[in-house]
Amino acid sequence: MAQKTTPEAKTIARVLAAIKPQRNDEAQKSYRRILEQEINEGMRELGRPTLGLLISGLSAGLDVSFSALVMAVVLSWSQDLSTPARELLLAASYAVGYILVIMGRSELFTEHTTRSVYPVLHGDASLLALARLWCIVYLSNLAGCAAFAKVITVIGPPLNVVQPWSLGYMARNLVAHSGWVIFVSAILAGWMMGLLSWLVTAGRDSMGQIAIVALITGTIGICHLPHCVVGTTEVLAGYLAHQGITFQQFTQFLFWATLGNACGGIVFVALIKYGHVMNAVQDPEYVELEAPPAAS
Repeated sequence: MAQKTTPEAKTIARVLAAIKPQRNDEAQKSYRRILEQEINEGMRELGRPTLGLLISGLSAGLDVSFSALVMAVVLSWSQDLSTPARELLLAASYAVGYILVIMGRSELFTEHTTRSVYPVLHGDASLLALARLWCIVYLSNLAGCAAFAKVITVIGPPLNVVQPWSLGYMARNLVAHSGWVIFVSAILAGWMMGLLSWLVTAGRDSMGQIAIVALITGTIGICHLPHCVVGTTEVLAGYLAHQGITFQQFTQFLFWATLGNACGGIVFVALIKYGHVMNAVQDPEYVELEAPPAAS
């Protein structure tokens, strides 16, 4: 005798049937879907009011600077560790501030060197709007970093968690190179930050996104690649702590690191990703993106 199906079982079966395609769809996003989300997010950021961008950029500069603080603490208390162990701890510490910023959705300059370029490439935004966003976010990021660098030098030593020499050590690792070395290594850092934006958008859940942020930024940290925003906190903290760092060294580092980070994000991620997606065979499941109108 066949078992009778209850109304509750039928309801559960209908719900499972309805959500199954959605789960399959979310298992792996199409590259066209990722680009569409990046364009939409870039448009949202380009359209934000100036005051909102300033506050968010200032918050990002403050939050990401926790990377420098935790690194200084690790350096101050890891003198007895072997070099490989210390470097691994520093790389993990370097990721802390980025997790706070990216998961907190604050405006970080090196994300915008990639994400906000997509709407311009797609013909949805102007270069003037892009320049406005970059300037506001960049300057507010640096203001937050400068304020946090001062905080580190003021409270770190009295709390006995940061030794002044550790601030000089971090700063010298960034400034003790010629301009072309800083520039080329900063291209690699900007490249990885651009990929970070793409991969976080491709992520399905918060834990997966945190893992991506930790992996990418930890790699930047362990390779000592210069990041113009976090690097500002590191170098200014060494300067303010009177560890033999000059303001001229800071400005030289900032110029080449900013230029390299921007080039890495724009050329090696934004242009290549956009060109790859728009010139690929279109997936019939995702037809939202259309080629930008031809210039008249």
